[in-house]
Amino acid sequence: MNNELLYLKPDVYFEPLLNHWYAWPYLMPPVTCARHVVNTHRRIMQSFVKNYKLHIIASKESVLTGGEFLNCTEEQVDDIKALIAELDERCGDLIELSDAVKYLDDLLYAHTSGESIEHLYDKVPDPLKGCVELFLDMEHRPSYRIIEPLMYRSQYYKPSLQSLSFGLLSKVGERPFVLSTPRLPDANHLQVNADFNSPIVDAIFQAREKPLSVEQVDALFAGLEQTGGVAYRELFTTEKPAIKHVPVEEGVRLNYTGHAGFMVETKDVCILVDPIIASREHNNDGTMIGYSELPQTIDYILLTHTHMDHANIETLLQLRYKTKQVIVPKNNGGTIADPSLRLMLKQLNFDVIEVDDLEEIAIPHGRIVSLPFLGEHGDLNIRSKAAWYIEAHGKKCFFGADSSNPDGNLYQQLGKIFTDLDVLAIGMECVGAPYTWAYGALHTKKVPKNIKNSRRLDGSDCNQAVPMVEAFNAKQVCVYAIGLETCFKYFNGLEHEEDSRQVQESTKFLEACKKMDVPAEMLFCKKTIHLK
Repeated sequence: MNNELLYLKPDVYFEPLLNHWYAWPYLMPPVTCARHVVNTHRRIMQSFVKNYKLHIIASKESVLTGGEFLNCTEEQVDDIKALIAELDERCGDLIELSDAVKYLDDLLYAHTSGESIEHLYDKVPDPLKGCVELFLDMEHRPSYRIIEPLMYRSQYYKPSLQSLSFGLLSKVGERPFVLSTPRLPDANHLQVNADFNSPIVDAIFQAREKPLSVEQVDALFAGLEQTGGVAYRELFTTEKPAIKHVPVEEGVRLNYTGHAGFMVETKDVCILVDPIIASREHNNDGTMIGYSELPQTIDYILLTHTHMDHANIETLLQLRYKTKQVIVPKNNGGTIADPSLRLMLKQLNFDVIEVDDLEEIAIPHGRIVSLPFLGEHGDLNIRSKAAWYIEAHGKKCFFGADSSNPDGNLYQQLGKIFTDLDVLAIGMECVGAPYTWAYGALHTKKVPKNIKNSRRLDGSDCNQAVPMVEAFNAKQVCVYAIGLETCFKYFNGLEHEEDSRQVQESTKFLEACKKMDVPAEMLFCKKTIHLK
C-alpha cells in the first residue's frame, strides 16, 4: 500500500468543456446553447474546413486574437471534420431546437395585426411546445418568453456533452485562447469524460488543501474515459502547498483578485466579487493572487452579470466545494438574451440567492445591497446585471464592474442613499466587444453592420465615471486592469497599448480624480486595501 499523500499541483489549469468547446454561461441554458452550437461552433468549424489556410494565417496575428478563427493546423483538418460529424450526430436535437427558435421568430414577425395571438400556439414548433409563452407588448408587437425551468428538465439540457480538461502551465507556458477553437486531445492536456457535477470535480480541487491518498486518486479516475498526453497522476504532487491566507483581525480587507474581481474580508465573513483566480501561484512576477491565498470557506460569491469574464464557470467550479452561497441579480424571466443566472448555477449544484434592485442581504456587522447597473449590454433589455454595495464595520464599498453611466441621474439618486463611499471600484472598458460577440448567435436574422458597431458592449469612460465619484462622494477610487494582466489573455484576448482608448480614458480618469483630491489608481495583478 502506498502511503503517499497527493496535492493538486499549483500550475494545473482547468477548462470545463461542452461538446469540446470551452464552457461559458451562454452554453449552459438549453436554448442559448443550441443557438451557439449551431451558429458559432459548427459555423466556425465549417469555415475552417473550407478555408483552413486563411484561419491558420489569421490565428498567427495577435491583433486578430478573439476573432472567429480556429487555431488549428492543416494536419487537424480531418479532426475538425470529425468534430462536425460528431456534433451533427450527438446534437441533432439541439440543431432542431435552434431551428425551432428561428421558425418561432419568423412566425411572430409575420403577425403584424396586433390582434390575439392565441391561435399561434398550435404552430409553435415541437421542440418549444409547452415551453414558451406568447405575448404582445403594449405596442401590440408579438414576442415570447422561454419557460426556462422546463427547458432544463427537457432532453435539450445535456450534461452528457460536458467534459473536463486539465493542463500544466509548466508544459504549455501560456494558455491558448479559449473561445474560438474546440479543444482537441493533445500531448499537453488530459481530457476526462465526466460532467461538471461529477464527484471528481470537487475532490480534485479540494486537493489543493486536503490531500488525497494514491488509492483515492486512482479511484476518482477509475472507469472514466481519458484522452490526451497527460496522465492523471501528473496533476498531483507530494509537496505540501503553502497556505498563504492570513485571517483578518480587524476592519475590512479588500484584495484585488485580477480582472474585475475583489475579495472582501472581515474576521466574520469572506465575499468574492466576480472571481477569476489565476491558474498558478507563480503567474508573471508572482504578484497574482492564487487559490492558496483564499480562506477555507467563502461565505458569498457575488456575480455582477452573465458575461463569461464575470460569471466564470472555470473558476466557480473550482470554488464550489468551499462556497456557501452565490448571489446573483434578478432575471427578466425567459428572454433568450437574458438567461437566468440562478437557474444556471442551480444546475451546477450551487446554493443561489437571486436579488432585485436595492434588495439587501444582512452579513455580520453589515449588509450587501444590489444596485442597478446600466449599460454594457448593447441596449438590450437585460436585467441580470447588478453592481454591488458592501457595507461592513462601518466601511462602504461599491463594485461597479462594467457599469457605464449613460444617465447620470441614476447615480444622483443612488448617491443620496449610498453616500461617503470608502472605495469605489469601476471598469474603464469604454470600447467593448461588438454587439454580436455575445448576442449575434441568438439572432435569427443577420445583424446589420451599423447596429453591430453602434451597440458595442461598452463600459464607462472618464466622462461617465467622474459623476459617479462625485455622486457617491468616494474617498478612494480603483480602476480595474481592463485586460492588461497577461495571465488572463486566454479568455479576453486583449493587448491594450498605451495609445488605446481604454488606457487613455483610464489615465484621464485618474487625473480627474487627482484634481478632485480623491486618491485613485489603476489596479494590476495584486493589491490590498485595509480599511480600519
